[in-house]
Amino acid sequence: MRKLSLLALAAAVCLPLWPADDKDVNPEEIIRKFAAKEAEFREARNNYTYRQSVKMEEMDAGGSPSGGKWEEVDDIIFTPEGKRMEKVVFAPVISLQHLTLTPQDTQDLRDVQPFVLTTSEIAEYNISYLGREKVDDVGCYAFSVKPKKMVNGKRYFEGEIWVDDRDLQIVKTYGKGVGIVSKQNQFAKFETYREQIDGKYWFPTYTHADDTLHFPDGQNQRIRMTVKYQDYKHYEGKSTIRYGGVVDDKNTPPPPRKSNRTSYL
Repeated sequence: MRKLSLLALAAAVCLPLWPADDKDVNPEEIIRKFAAKEAEFREARNNYTYRQSVKMEEMDAGGSPSGGKWEEVDDIIFTPEGKRMEKVVFAPVISLQHLTLTPQDTQDLRDVQPFVLTTSEIAEYNISYLGREKVDDVGCYAFSVKPKKMVNGKRYFEGEIWVDDRDLQIVKTYGKGVGIVSKQNQFAKFETYREQIDGKYWFPTYTHADDTLHFPDGQNQRIRMTVKYQDYKHYEGKSTIRYGGVVDDKNTPPPPRKSNRTSYL
């Protein structure tokens, strides 16, 4: 079967320019600061549990389900020894008829869709300042991001990112995973939103993709995909966990708090 990515193209969204004077904007300084914040965020997210739900469907040209699908729900948790692991909660038989998932799909789902650009990684990318825009009423600095060169076996992000002008963290990404692969492997675009979960860091909460993928043999396949990242809870040892602290194992954790700035779900 033909091989392609589980990532798909969400329709490009034209965001209105945010009226502001850019003469005082120092892109290099913004990049330096948000990369440092992203490094903090990555370390923080590694200490959270959450549920990841993926659904991908094969569609006809008109956007109606026409083939098979792939669904999976995983809990990202910790073992009693404190080792991070994925626990499959729901995984019916994959019924895709025209698509084959590849190891690169798994890499992109884990590392590229919830894209993080840290201080140690900015040297790998060409980053260009595009201007100031708004994302759901959040003032942002927009940047284009493209890898300078690619190393075999590694996946990269290529596209655009929006950085909150107050917290200096990525709040939205739009692009695709790229790398050195066969031309038979097609990787299309996705759109990922983040939400402020703990009052400090912006966590990915929603990814959407909808695209027609084009193959070297001239055949096309439209796919639609949604990924949700839910129920973030801070891990602190063996106790039951919740936002901001530890609760007794006998208690049921309260529902997640909503972002105090904006919600995308």
